[in-house]
Amino acid sequence: MSSRSAFWRALLALAVVALSLWITLTTPPRLGLDLRGGTRIVLQTEDGPTARADAAATDRALEVLRKRVDGLGVAEPSLARSGERRIVVELPGLRDPRQAAEVIGRTAQLTFHAVTGEAQRPAGSAGSDGSDGSGGSNGSDHLGGPAGSDHLAGPAASDRPGGSAGPGAKNGTARVLADPDAPGRFLDLAAPVLTGDGVKRAEAVLDTTSGRGWTVDLSFRDGAADTWARLTGAAACAAPGDPARRVAIVLDDRVVSAPAMQTGVPCGSGIGGGSAQITGGFSGQDARDLAALVQGGALPVPVTTIEQSTVGPTLGAEAIRASAWAAVIGLACTGLFVMVVYRLLGILATAALLLYGLISYAAVVALGATLTLPGLAGFVLAIGIAVDANVLVFERAREEYAALGRAATGRDLRRPLTTAFGKVWSAVADSHVTTLLAAGLLFVFATGPVKGFGVTLAIGVVTSLLTAMVITRLLADLTLRLPVVRRRPAVTGMAGLGRLRTRLTRRVPRLMAHRRRWLLSCAGLLMVALAGVGVRGVEFGVEFTGGRVVQYTAERPVDADAAREAIAKAGFPDAVVQTTGDSDVSVRVRESGDGEQREIREALTRVAGPVEVERDDLIGPSLGGELRTHALLALGLAVAAQLLYLTVRFRWTYATAAVAAMTQDVLLVIGLFAWLGKPVDSVFLAALLTVVGYSVNDSVVVLDRLRELRRRGGGVPLADLADRAVAQTLPRTVNTGMGALFVLVALAVLGGDSLTDFSVALLAGVVLGMASTVFTAMPLAVALETGNPAPAATGAAGGPSGFGRRHRAGGAGADRDHSGAVV
Repeated sequence: MSSRSAFWRALLALAVVALSLWITLTTPPRLGLDLRGGTRIVLQTEDGPTARADAAATDRALEVLRKRVDGLGVAEPSLARSGERRIVVELPGLRDPRQAAEVIGRTAQLTFHAVTGEAQRPAGSAGSDGSDGSGGSNGSDHLGGPAGSDHLAGPAASDRPGGSAGPGAKNGTARVLADPDAPGRFLDLAAPVLTGDGVKRAEAVLDTTSGRGWTVDLSFRDGAADTWARLTGAAACAAPGDPARRVAIVLDDRVVSAPAMQTGVPCGSGIGGGSAQITGGFSGQDARDLAALVQGGALPVPVTTIEQSTVGPTLGAEAIRASAWAAVIGLACTGLFVMVVYRLLGILATAALLLYGLISYAAVVALGATLTLPGLAGFVLAIGIAVDANVLVFERAREEYAALGRAATGRDLRRPLTTAFGKVWSAVADSHVTTLLAAGLLFVFATGPVKGFGVTLAIGVVTSLLTAMVITRLLADLTLRLPVVRRRPAVTGMAGLGRLRTRLTRRVPRLMAHRRRWLLSCAGLLMVALAGVGVRGVEFGVEFTGGRVVQYTAERPVDADAAREAIAKAGFPDAVVQTTGDSDVSVRVRESGDGEQREIREALTRVAGPVEVERDDLIGPSLGGELRTHALLALGLAVAAQLLYLTVRFRWTYATAAVAAMTQDVLLVIGLFAWLGKPVDSVFLAALLTVVGYSVNDSVVVLDRLRELRRRGGGVPLADLADRAVAQTLPRTVNTGMGALFVLVALAVLGGDSLTDFSVALLAGVVLGMASTVFTAMPLAVALETGNPAPAATGAAGGPSGFGRRHRAGGAGADRDHSGAVV
């Protein structure tokens, strides 16, 4: 049965690795704008005088905006509705947000024109607004058929007086635009006689009675109906095939359709009744697109920009390079550390870590997740989580080897390792679930790039579980079968407990005897952190307050005081000016327009020479308040979710102790940032939620060991069992922490300004998390359990378990502690 299980594990691992390698080699990653450069704009629809900004109106606005973005010539633009009233526009490669705002945010001009004839495009004609034959052809691909195939038909004609341009001819002059039905040809258009305001309804209809297929039915308002009749009546007077027999529908200076009058429409009569039908062999999608353009050509509801972010391609390339180096260096240092500590098992774990990186990356690519800068940080950081599971197994394998003795294991070194995998499963599962809870909250409540951090962190956690519990186990099982390894058990890394563990085994520190002292010390440290919040205050970033932050790069070194003085003289005395490095400067002001930003840039140019915009972030005040609320809600739910999960897994006393230690770590990190004057933004929120996962992760491992010891404690006082649990898990805590610290230090040093604060928060969180487990969670758990003892329950050894679950510790050594002494 064991060999059969090993076979299926090997088959699963081989399939996953092969699939991951194929995906990595054949599928390019989807990079976020903060990595490849470009502009991201978040628009919010508002209620108009005659329309409500609901989901339907936002969808119509989205279709209008999509056509406008196509005119920018941006490669692979992305537009999507977020929620009911928001539209997220991503424009890779576009570094001029002013250009995007002018095109995207302006009110569309939908107009109807008489066609006076064909024309040669004048050289440098501004009238075509940049449209060319190909641009018109693209419109034809979506909206019409071959030349002359679009037609206008109406109800039975009645005699109406003909006329020329009538009401509605505003903002209009004659112009030359590309013919959408004939690439390379252009139409000479008269001044507009009707605007989109006159269209009451445009609907795509499948006409099955007359066999016309998909058509677009139009209806006009009262005043516009008469104008429409005069326009079509004049076009019907032209001879068949004459371009003047066509009527041009123009949106944003581009002809979206130019249907010709059917031969049955008499000269001068036009199409009356306030309605018309555009035919032309449309597909269903073509008809719906044209209907959306005609009816929604003018935005159905007003839109406002609530967020705008621009990142230069150089900054993104540097971030990718820095994160890659951080990953390589962090992984190399972590692998070297694990190999030194655990020898052969460490080598196998390092190989599993490399496969972890491959599988995690392939999963991100295969799911189509967008790789962002915080996402890369989450990807690199998850290496520490992958190390943790391996360290847990290896430390437990050392204990099982010591408990069984060399005589019992010399013939089969796999026995202690197999037992270790079985016993650590509970702790590994609990620690991974708590981190997944934090990642899930990030995905739900975060916005923009930080959401990508939650995605990559979740993928990393799941992949860590696979690599540690399947791949590492498979590699170890195969290696420990080798005769050369069986003859030399010392090379496996299991034959000794390690120096730290040996010292702790000889003399278990009696930490719980001074638990009141530790709790008072932690309370004092917490008061210092809260004092920082009260005295210095929390400096919320622009994402939580609203405003604009622009990061510039100058050609020569920038003096912060000189830059601050120049910007104040330019009319911005409240601007926050910070310099990083020699030539980088960031300017934070209240929400401002492009005109104000030009003045700030000119002021900087006078003191620092020519400057280039590397990053430009604009957050509206309403969005900032919403993000701040979401941040507090995410933290509150994180605490509640951890408490609920741990209460299910453990007694409420232990769950409360773990959550209290985690809350203390979060408040200490916030206090540290308050004293340092560092901004609190969405990236900091990602760090905090990761600290939540790491802190509870450490506590869960120690509590799980305490549960096991107490289950077979045989009347040993709880404080002594807690000391023993800390001593037995401390090597794992230190080794796991070292693995995470290698990665975080690499990120802090190489990650650049964008990841420095993130890395500092996590460095503090990891160190505090390791300390709070020993000096806060365990003393508090002992104090709460002493005052609220669990109901009598029989554990495996007949003593009270203290936990709501009864499990028998399987495997060798179930009746001994892990130094080999009978408990």
